[in-house]
Amino acid sequence: MAITDKQMSSKVEGKDKWFSETAIWGHGSLVGRITVSGERLFYFRYCNGEGVRVTYPIGTYGREGKEGCMSLAQASVLAKELAGLHKSGIRDIREYLASEQARKLVERDLELVQLQEERELKAARVTVAALFEHWLRVDLVNRKDQGAEIKRMFLKDVLPLIGDMAVEDVKKGDVTRVVDTILGRGVNRMAKLILSLIRQMFRSAVDRDMLEHDPTASIRKAKIGGRSTERDRVLDDGEIRALASLLPSSGLISSTQLAIWICLSTCCRIGELLQARWADIDFEEGVWVIPAEHSKNGKPHTVFLSDFALEHFRKLQALKGHAVWCFVNRTQDGHVSTKTVTKQISDRQKSEDQAVFNNRSSKPQALLLPGGKWTPHDLRRTGATIMTKLGVLPEVAERCLNHTEENKVKRVYQRHNYHKEMKEAWARLGTYIEQLLKETVP
Repeated sequence: MAITDKQMSSKVEGKDKWFSETAIWGHGSLVGRITVSGERLFYFRYCNGEGVRVTYPIGTYGREGKEGCMSLAQASVLAKELAGLHKSGIRDIREYLASEQARKLVERDLELVQLQEERELKAARVTVAALFEHWLRVDLVNRKDQGAEIKRMFLKDVLPLIGDMAVEDVKKGDVTRVVDTILGRGVNRMAKLILSLIRQMFRSAVDRDMLEHDPTASIRKAKIGGRSTERDRVLDDGEIRALASLLPSSGLISSTQLAIWICLSTCCRIGELLQARWADIDFEEGVWVIPAEHSKNGKPHTVFLSDFALEHFRKLQALKGHAVWCFVNRTQDGHVSTKTVTKQISDRQKSEDQAVFNNRSSKPQALLLPGGKWTPHDLRRTGATIMTKLGVLPEVAERCLNHTEENKVKRVYQRHNYHKEMKEAWARLGTYIEQLLKETVP
């Protein structure tokens, strides 16, 4: 039973009134209370890790937009989020939220320190080397290796040439001198990567108002070492069936094998999948919500899971239990590296010459397919291609891929969310893959 605005607006006589909703997924419920003094309050009621029932205050009932108040709809959304945390394995919601608040206070203090440092840097004549150190501490520290690999590249190829220059004195020619030196060694791909990283550093400085102009802005990456080749690898039906036959003996762990089929049937990016949390997945509704912080375009993405995809998520849950992360790391304190599946697949597609030097897999040719080397991203492209082959409109397939609409007019005026069409597209794809696998010869 749901709480209503009529109940929360009712009068109280003599003693407090309490209203309670049905538990959300069995992991806690929204509770309303009207006190004798007339206060109208919301609580989230749940059982902690010791089985003790906790009634945790979450807000005051009032008109949406009124300072210090929340509407019934807002309270319901918050209660569902808290139930999701409880469902994911966080039993003491009160303790968890307190630790999150403390963490945010620490982050705020760090931001204040960074702002002060940026003001001091702006007031001084900053060198490229000093700017890099600041970028390393502020942005690169959030990477898995805390920027160690980028630091190695800059110490080798960038800072020896322009490290002592004042940032405002750096011109386009100085940057191209760095890139040309790398091109002279015949490593075109590294030259493109270094240019991209230098551009990121300077744009970070511009964003923080430490620099007026980005000296790399007019350098076209496509002109550095030639244009990059756009991949168009798509697995055909025969290769999908062959893949199903090869996987059991490939040496891949079960969770990686499941990740392959989930990627193919949802058209998701491998990084989005490996960062997924169980709280993001609603098994009853068959929905996986990829949060904005995990998607490439910075926008949340709703995936309507086909029966095929849902079955593989359930198998994954049976393997991994109820940790916060679907692909939890060995220490159980986060998700696995977003590169781990790509590396495992690549290590099983070596040529005979490469296989001799491959020390990371005892089966270096276990996943070779007739059409050549394939990657997790090719599975995403394959899934979208199958969709259009099945009659799904390209516009709908693009929505399933969570691509940003490039046409500004369409973005502004075409507001239809295509959820119904996307759900049907994923269902068709899942059914098609399932039928292919049934045809696979063991």
